[in-house]
Amino acid sequence: MNKKLLFATIVSALGSFLFGFDTAVISGTTKFISHYFSLSDTTLGITVSIALWGTVLGSIIVGKPGDTYGRRFMLFLCGGLYFFSAIGCALANGWYVLLISRFFGGIAIGAASVMAPMYIAEISPGRLRGRLVAVAQFNIVLGILVAFFSNYLLVDTGADNWRWMFGVMTIPAAIFFSLLFFVPESPRWLVKKQRVNEAKDVLQAVGAENVELELSDIVNSLKEETGQGTTNLFQKKYNFVIMCAVLLAVFNQLSGINVIMYYAPMIFEKAGASTNSAMLQAVAVGVTNMIFTIIAMFFIDKFGRKTLLLIGAVGMFFSLAGAAFHYYDENHFGSYGVVVFIVGFIAFFAFSQGAVIWVFLAEIFPNRVRSKGQALGSFTHWIMNAIIGLIFPIALTSFGGGNVFMFFAVMMIPFFFFVWKVMPETKGKSLEELEKIVVIE
Repeated sequence: MNKKLLFATIVSALGSFLFGFDTAVISGTTKFISHYFSLSDTTLGITVSIALWGTVLGSIIVGKPGDTYGRRFMLFLCGGLYFFSAIGCALANGWYVLLISRFFGGIAIGAASVMAPMYIAEISPGRLRGRLVAVAQFNIVLGILVAFFSNYLLVDTGADNWRWMFGVMTIPAAIFFSLLFFVPESPRWLVKKQRVNEAKDVLQAVGAENVELELSDIVNSLKEETGQGTTNLFQKKYNFVIMCAVLLAVFNQLSGINVIMYYAPMIFEKAGASTNSAMLQAVAVGVTNMIFTIIAMFFIDKFGRKTLLLIGAVGMFFSLAGAAFHYYDENHFGSYGVVVFIVGFIAFFAFSQGAVIWVFLAEIFPNRVRSKGQALGSFTHWIMNAIIGLIFPIALTSFGGGNVFMFFAVMMIPFFFFVWKVMPETKGKSLEELEKIVVIE
């Protein structure tokens, strides 16, 4: 693989690493900030979900500035927001300061969730695109693992441990911002801005097999866009692709994945673990997530997106149902039963939805509406995420863990049939080829 292509992929995917870290770091702090700020179930839900509401905003507003100022510029902006969010959370002397800091960190997550995979998709050759966009997903899960492990290491540092948990993110944020100076802009964006020679130089630098052909495909697709005179996403011909992206994002959250990412130590403590044991069990969740994401990266372009999703839907159903039955009858499964089922769920999720969703959203929309389409898919993902993150502490207290996990399990049944009967396969096709398949004229 071309070294410059690999470097650009890794650097841009650091935005996804920070996305994963910022997403998971809150899980280790919930017990301590609840005590420090005297939070109830409701205000804890607000504290956890406030970053997600920022993420909703970031994901929906990033498309237009991404088209205007470029993918790389927006990644720079994400790096700055990550850094200042970490500082604000670490130094927060009041609940509202913490909320505001988390909200701005969420804006960075939302923007990065769109821009990082989009940048990688637009700079990668078709034969490697799935694997390289999956690098962004790998960095998300690596960030989650590092956050869980960092929380575990810092849990015994005293009453201000939660400040250190938040503050440590300043280090990768500064590294990400600095390295972005050394990566090129997206060739597709450069062509759109009529900087064709620069785009050609980028394609050559990243090792495109046939520079002239790829450049021609990009130019032709943009000419077609100009000829149509509109970039409105909500047209009848895009209904199918919009439906696929939105439903995949909805089912991604109805699996309950981010309930576990945000509240893993709380879930394990409620199942009988000590604080330190719960933190260590969360690390096991992060390790499993990373291992099976790596496995998925090797199979996503071989078996295809649909096969991975179908396998995952079945495995997630049985794992979530097992976790539910643990809560219904803890004595039957033993004190570690919920850990086994949740780790199993994480394995199947990482192998399927975790590896596929951002790849699929980066591929499925035609060039002329890709920014807006990815923003819509990401917006749907994060609005569902925010709602579930907000209500989970209340639902856990009101309905019990068994009913909550059984709800998530049941949601995997319609997801299976959606993937099997409706979703198109996107593996091995160029972005221009995919457009001919998903756009219904």
